[in-house]
Amino acid sequence: MTEKLLQYLWNYKVFKNFNFKDIEGNSVEIIHFGKWNKNAGPDFLDAKIKINGLLLAGNIELHVRSSDWIFHNHSQDPNYQNIILHVVLQHDIEIQELTGKHIPTLELKNHIDENIILKYEKLITGNEFIACENIFNPKKVPVNFHEENILKKLDEKSEELEQSLIRYKNNFEAVLFHSFAYSFGLKVNAHIFRQIAESLDYSIINKIRQNPLQLEALLFGISGWLETPQDGQMKIWKREFDFIKAKFSISDLKFHPKFLRLRPQNFPTIRLSQLADLYKHQHLFSKIMEAKNANQLYNIFRAIKASEYWDFHFNFGNISKVQPKTLSKDFINLLILNTVLPLKYTYHKYHREEIADEIIELYKTVSAEKNTIIKSWEKLGLNITNALESQSMIYHHKTRCEVKNCLACSIGFKLLKE
Repeated sequence: MTEKLLQYLWNYKVFKNFNFKDIEGNSVEIIHFGKWNKNAGPDFLDAKIKINGLLLAGNIELHVRSSDWIFHNHSQDPNYQNIILHVVLQHDIEIQELTGKHIPTLELKNHIDENIILKYEKLITGNEFIACENIFNPKKVPVNFHEENILKKLDEKSEELEQSLIRYKNNFEAVLFHSFAYSFGLKVNAHIFRQIAESLDYSIINKIRQNPLQLEALLFGISGWLETPQDGQMKIWKREFDFIKAKFSISDLKFHPKFLRLRPQNFPTIRLSQLADLYKHQHLFSKIMEAKNANQLYNIFRAIKASEYWDFHFNFGNISKVQPKTLSKDFINLLILNTVLPLKYTYHKYHREEIADEIIELYKTVSAEKNTIIKSWEKLGLNITNALESQSMIYHHKTRCEVKNCLACSIGFKLLKE
């Protein structure tokens, strides 16, 4: 038993019976269990109890053992002066300070089902995909579970984007460019691509975006790829990069994207060329903000492809079989889910416009991702049909299951109570 579990059981009132008596044998009626305090101070605030006909209002402190009051040095802490009840799993010693102030102690060991304790301990010590894998039941997923998860995720992402907006003086278009760069980099090059994007004043991107050749040359040059040209096209890119670098006083700082463990279609050469092609479009930000459905969003990305050179290359100088490097539907989904929808949500939130329902509906119209996490959920019987559900379960796995935070899980709550 942990103190965290004890707090959880108290908060959700998971007891075999409520015939509470203090250690003196006096009946204790809990009128209000209090508000769970996740910050410093007593565990439950603004509680109300009735003992010996006397109504008491104040705070409640919980411990696994009575002696924890001493070990936690609560006697010296002014935050614990308004305690009306000391709740413990096991009463092991008398606390003179509490006795002297006539503060009752309630022992819970006979009110808690031992199966709950055993089940919880088994959950947090297992090494399965999720702690509750052996008892997981898809029917225990609460109503609106996915919607709540997505809104939590969007709010967290929105906080990150708002920090970027402060840094870039509320320039949503600049932040969108940085976000797209991050997504185009995938896991291996995401941070490097964002560093490339953030190293440039966005006004430079705006000035050359109508010339994809120059924008491509700029991205390739900052990546350190044009110093020793291997063919005629590389010489053209180098010439353009040297011109842009001199014109806009771009620093000599270079960032070096990685190729290791990447499939050829995800090589940074291809993805940076596609990013440059995306930014040849005028009013990109406005189109994204105005899109009302998934089809309108798909239309923005369907025609995007790497430049002609990459039709028969994956890397500089090495000719390959002719294959236009367009964006796959899965990659477009990734851009929509990881960049477009979070920024769309943040933009409307910034302008105090309600868009949560519209965003939720957009998630529902995007296909579910296919990755190891989703496959593992599906093996447990969960039917995942769209991006709302897949993104929800990926987020849930990251924030609840990986860290074994079962007590904050609404599914875990139902499973523990059984």
